[in-house]
Amino acid sequence: MQKKLFTELGLSPESLKAVAKMGFEQASPIQSETIPVLLAGRDVVGQSQTGSGKTAAFAIPAIEQVDPNVRAPQILILCPTRELAVQVAEEVAKLAAFKKGVRELPIYGGQSYERQFRGLHAGAQIIIGTPGRVMDHLERKSLRLDQIKMVILDEADRMLDMGFIDDIKTVLGHAPPERQTVLFSATIPPPIQQLIKTFTRDPVNIRIKEEALTVLAIEQVYYEVDRRSKLEVLCRLIDLEDIKFAIIFCATKMMVDELTEHLIARGYSADKLHGDIAQAARERVMGKFRKRGFEFLVATDVAARGLDVDDIEVVFNYDLPHDGEDYVHRIGRTGRAGRTGRAITFVAGREIYKLQNIIRFTKGRIKREKVPSADEVEEKRTNVFFESLRETLEKGEFKRHDALIDRLLDQGHSPTDIANALIHLLNADKARGGEKIAEDYPAPPPREYPKYEPLFRGRERRTGSRDDAREPREEPRRRQRAMSEEPETTSHEAGMLRIAMNVGREHKIGPGDIVGVILGATKIPKECVGAIHLLPKQTLVDISEDRANLVLKKLNGIQFKGHRLTVQIPA
Repeated sequence: MQKKLFTELGLSPESLKAVAKMGFEQASPIQSETIPVLLAGRDVVGQSQTGSGKTAAFAIPAIEQVDPNVRAPQILILCPTRELAVQVAEEVAKLAAFKKGVRELPIYGGQSYERQFRGLHAGAQIIIGTPGRVMDHLERKSLRLDQIKMVILDEADRMLDMGFIDDIKTVLGHAPPERQTVLFSATIPPPIQQLIKTFTRDPVNIRIKEEALTVLAIEQVYYEVDRRSKLEVLCRLIDLEDIKFAIIFCATKMMVDELTEHLIARGYSADKLHGDIAQAARERVMGKFRKRGFEFLVATDVAARGLDVDDIEVVFNYDLPHDGEDYVHRIGRTGRAGRTGRAITFVAGREIYKLQNIIRFTKGRIKREKVPSADEVEEKRTNVFFESLRETLEKGEFKRHDALIDRLLDQGHSPTDIANALIHLLNADKARGGEKIAEDYPAPPPREYPKYEPLFRGRERRTGSRDDAREPREEPRRRQRAMSEEPETTSHEAGMLRIAMNVGREHKIGPGDIVGVILGATKIPKECVGAIHLLPKQTLVDISEDRANLVLKKLNGIQFKGHRLTVQIPA
């Protein structure tokens, strides 16, 4: 079926704002089908695999129904496990971020009752819970369902397998009969069919068929990387594998803008596509990309829709797609016309669980790879240069510059020094910014904690003086004061000049970003960049004195991570 934009689904401005902040532009098939039906007040029975975006499919219409002025449960979402309950609660919180007065509360076994009592007493309107703990609260009368507008059963077949069917019937019996009932299940066995017949009213059946995976010729790999390391890992892979033509998918328009700026600053040929770019400009970019007018297209899923290019070498999932179907669409853009293709995915932290859902959806194999080191990239670059130089020498197809070399020899320079200097100049011109990342360092050994000793025994706490109690805090205070002192505006390194840039930590800038923009804009050797001091709203950088004017000239006024750079020598 055709996907829809969220702006076409009749959502409130607050929900659209939350959806945009999460990086969604386009609704998945289950969302496109389900949201309008639920907003119309109908009951729904949905069949969709994990990873299809079904949580947002029921959560968005549920949030739209909540009256923030009523401090009582209005939506009940039942989940089979505490892990799923927490996951759903987190997504509900993000989707309700701009709905003032709307609060969600997860309730499940293993969590403190007191915390749940406080949340219920405070008037949480959206309750996400496991059947057992919901039943407990009903029996304790700490949870009332008399104002419930919608009950959602998520993964109903799993709850059936876990023996919760009687609890579910009891819970549904406590809810008002005029409520909406929503049931999602991968399968519909007879007990679930009976549940649907008994507790729903003329439900709309929505079934999303799995899209056939026709990407068998595509090699799929993933890298586990820290979010802050993604840019550096991307550049290393591009350089190591000499990639010349690829699409890089990001989750949000802002991320597309930032990544494109970073790649251009590091000397790569890149352009971007996302929903805020005018149609005429989008067509111009796509036409240029088809003709290989630049190397890397950075795009969101929506913007790249309809882009048909046969010879894409690699598709990068810089950010994970929202569901398995989007993953299939993305990687299907490589390996076309009988060619083999590659798909490279970056996974950060807990996203590994999201990747597992995608693997289950695609029924394929995505191989884990180790992040290449900076030394590996440099070795590959050196080998490529060596082979190119050797081939040129053997063919003899080069213009001779004997007179220039003779002049250098006459001035006392050796042939080896001349060759080294030429190679240095060639490589400096091609140098791209790089940095050390977390993945370059070995994992630290597990910490050994000292055996617990009580700080006070008996009546010592009462008899000790206040000065004794305050003494241990002096060292941390001194350290805090030292850390708060700003670095000086002049460099202490010989031959270095300190410059100031009008961006800092508050602008989400890192040292690698600073090195990247300087080297990308000026092409100076990275040895010319010294100490970097990140402050909240500015950055102080040591630059080789003979290159400082060039840096000031090239960087002043350029766009960097959404800011116009001002670079000057501090007073």
